[in-house]
Parts: sequence; structure tokens; C-alpha cells
Amino acid sequence: MTSRFGRWLRDPLFLLCLTAGLLAFVVQSGELGTSDTMHRLQTTHWLWTSEPQVLPNEYPEFGLHGRGGRLYSWYGIGQSLLMLPADLLGTWIEQWSIFSGYRDDPEVRSIVVSYTTNILVNILTALIAFRLLGQLRFGRKESVAGVLALMFSTTHLHYTQNMMENNYIMLLTLTGLSFQYEWLRTDSRRTLFIGSCALGLNLLTRLTTGLDLIAGGIFVLLALWFEGAGFEGAGFEGARGRGLWRRLIAYCKIAAPVYLFFLVVDRAYQFYRFGSFTNTYVAVFAREYRQRDPTLPANFPWSTPFHAGVLGPLFQPEKSIFLFDPLLVLAIFLLAWLWKRLTPEVRAYGVASLLLLLAYIGFYARYAYWAGDFAWGDRYVSTSVELATLVAVPLLMRYREHLGTAIWRAGCVLIAVSLMIQLASLAFWLPLEIYQMETLGHPTFVIALRFKNILAFALGKMDAWGLNNEVMTQDPWDHVHITTWNFLPFLLRRVGAAPDWVVNSALAIWLAGTAALGSVLLRLRSSLRTVA
Repeated sequence: MTSRFGRWLRDPLFLLCLTAGLLAFVVQSGELGTSDTMHRLQTTHWLWTSEPQVLPNEYPEFGLHGRGGRLYSWYGIGQSLLMLPADLLGTWIEQWSIFSGYRDDPEVRSIVVSYTTNILVNILTALIAFRLLGQLRFGRKESVAGVLALMFSTTHLHYTQNMMENNYIMLLTLTGLSFQYEWLRTDSRRTLFIGSCALGLNLLTRLTTGLDLIAGGIFVLLALWFEGAGFEGAGFEGARGRGLWRRLIAYCKIAAPVYLFFLVVDRAYQFYRFGSFTNTYVAVFAREYRQRDPTLPANFPWSTPFHAGVLGPLFQPEKSIFLFDPLLVLAIFLLAWLWKRLTPEVRAYGVASLLLLLAYIGFYARYAYWAGDFAWGDRYVSTSVELATLVAVPLLMRYREHLGTAIWRAGCVLIAVSLMIQLASLAFWLPLEIYQMETLGHPTFVIALRFKNILAFALGKMDAWGLNNEVMTQDPWDHVHITTWNFLPFLLRRVGAAPDWVVNSALAIWLAGTAALGSVLLRLRSSLRTVA
């Protein structure tokens, strides 16, 4: 047993997964992060209890009237299904006698759901991202570095703490790309089926992930095209001309029925709620909101000028993808600078991921809430940004000698800056700067404001520096959650509902987890030194 455990501790992949799990553990607040996820968890509860999808007191802020005049959630059911096992477990644990006197936030159920679900998703994402980078012919060191950069230095870290649907979509998309690419190499129908199921399952979470399905097809097409001469040993003809069409037809024969199945499931759920197979919740949302507010434009919610919705996620200081994910700059630069040196599969992945990013920006450009509303950065496009940045660090490492000292150092600086930004995103509950902008006005450089908040809070200068306002105190629950460090032990202490021994125990476990994370990272670094 000791020998086997010792081998595990020398295995970079095991240590990488352990790092992902510990990272997800230490960043949790015990809360689900946003009201969006809380509403989705209520839908999870509806699946197996007699509770409604939408609680009556939540309307009109949330919920739409559907069949029979009942209130329904407007979200897809994908993330609710993901949280189902954790919800069953959390509800059972919540009923233990030891928790009989505790009914405050964060609730026991939300703590169980956030910890178990986020840890699982993070570990699986590390596994599949490592697998995909290996398929793109990056070495083990480069692949590990790429996964660590994804986990620590992109907005993936923020959404590991704040459980929106982003990281789940990321996991499924990476899985789809990896297994569909394996099909290209092996001609295995089974792997194509698995990859198509992963991408199709995304449709149940957010219907616009149909763009991810298209990106998967483009990735396959480009990989075939850039290979030109075909894949050696795969047993099929060249990747252009008739060989290309035969491969695409074979792809569609398996992928199309799978995608159709998940689309039918989504449409059946839509019909169950709103009595239509063809519309989306947006049409119901627009009709109901215009009834309550006749002043809304006729094209609501597609009422944002297209140029504003395109330029916003690119350059607006409150939402710019280049500010919230600086590694995107590095990824775009390296893909362009090294294009002639890149392998065909990396070219295909880079082009497909950047096209997916542009597609998401264009799709949401006219949406009234194009920025994702209450979110860190632009949550509608952040997943595609993370996909594009996945190859940035591996490319920097692989082509270091060709890039020169200046580019290498600039890349390292961007990695360090991005790490600092992502760590800062964890410090407070995400609405803090949104509330502050009610008095500070627009535009506001949100990331700089976050660092200012960290410094002010640490020094006890929030009032003196004018960072508190009436909006932050209107809701006592919100005020509590944005006036403490956004990690479970500190939140428990600030809320004051848990006994001191519970708070102190939680803090001790959190500190031990943080120390373990640092230790595993050092062990991982040591294990990689022996890897060629």
C-alpha cells in the first residue's frame, strides 16, 4: 500500500488532480456564488421533492409564468441535473441533529453542494485538459503547466469559487473536443459518440452552447484540412478531396443523431414549462417583461446596439476580456507569431477556439444583458476565452528558444499578472464593485477597484476611502457577505450563526488545506524535474 501511494506521489497526473481538488476546496465560500445558481439548485430540489421550481416570494425578480399559470425557472436543466447527487446528500446531512440549531447562510445544503460539485468538476477538468494538451502533442511538463495556468491564472479560478454554469460548460466542451479528436486519430466510433454526448449535454445547460457544437465540428474539419496528407496508421485516405468528405459524413452520421437527441430533450423540457417546442425562454421573458413595463423597446431584450455589444467585452474597463484574462493576449500573440511552426492540430485548435470566442461575442452583442449582469468579467464569453488561453503557456514553454528573451519575460509577466488578478477575484463576493459603481459611476476599472478594496479592507479604511455606500447596506444579507473575506471560515465568523468551535475548526481545516495545496505544488514541481 505504501509503495503504491509512493508511486502516486511521484505521478505528475495524480499530483495535478490532487492540486485541482485542493484548490477547489480552499477557495470555497460555502455559498453558491450567485442567485442564478441558487435558482438552479431550487430546480434541482424540485426534481425530487414537492417544492416548486420558483418560490412565490422570488417573483417578479425571477421566474416566468408557464403552463397552468405556474411559475417556472427560465434556465436550462443541465446544471440542476449536475447538482442532483450533491443536493440529495446535502439535504440528508442538513437533517442531522448536530445541525438542528443552524439555519443561517451559508446553509449546510449549499456548503455540501458547492464543495462536492466544484471539487469534482475541477478535478475532471484538470484530467481532460491534460488529456487534450497531450493529444495536441505537448509534452508532459508543458501539459501540466497549461492545466495549472488554466486553474490558477484564468477566470476559471473565479468560477471555481462562484458556481455559475461556466466551468461545467468548459468541462463538457473540453471533453467533446478531446474525444472527437481521438476519433480522428483512431477512427473509433465509440470515442466520437462519447465526445458528441459531452457536447450535446451542454445544450441542456445553455442552448447557446450550440456554438460549442459547431466549434467541435470546425476543429475536426480544420484538423483534417491542416493535416493535408491524412493521419498515418488510421486506415483512411487523405484529408482533402473525397477523403475529407467521407470523414465528415462519417462524423455527421454519429454526431448529428446525438445532438438531435439532446436538442429534443431540451425542447421537451421547454414544452413542459411553456407549452412550446420552438421558442426559448427569451421570448416568454420579453413578453412578460414588456407587459409589466410598456416602456421597454419592442426588440427587448435584443436592444443593445451591435457595436456596443461587440466593443464592450473587448475594451470596456468593467468587462474587458483582455483585462480579466490577460493570458488571452499571450495566446493570440503566440498563435500568430509562431503560426508557421505550429503543428496542424494546434493550428486547428487555436483557430476553432478563437472563432468560438468571436461567435459568442457576436451572438450576445445585441442582448440587453450582454455583460452577464452580476458577474466577474463577461461570463457569457469567459468560457471561450479560457479555451483559447489553454495553449498559451504550453506554447510559451515549447518555443522558448525561438521566441527570444524579451518575449519569454513578457509572457512570464503576463502569467504573473493574470495570477494576481484571479487571486484577487476570490477575495470578496463578486457584487461588491457592482454596488460601488452605483455611486462611483461608469466606466470603472473594476480590477483596480478590487485591489483597492483588498487594501482598504485589510487596513480598515473602507469608510475613509469612500468605498462603502447606501446600496451596500440596503440588504443586510448582502452587506454581511461583501464585508468579509469570501472564504467559508471568515464567512461563518462574520455571519455569527455558527458556534465558535465550528468556526475555529473550519479555519484550522482551511489553513491545513492551503498548506497541503502548497506542499502538493512543490511535490508536483519536483516530480516534473525527472520528466523529459
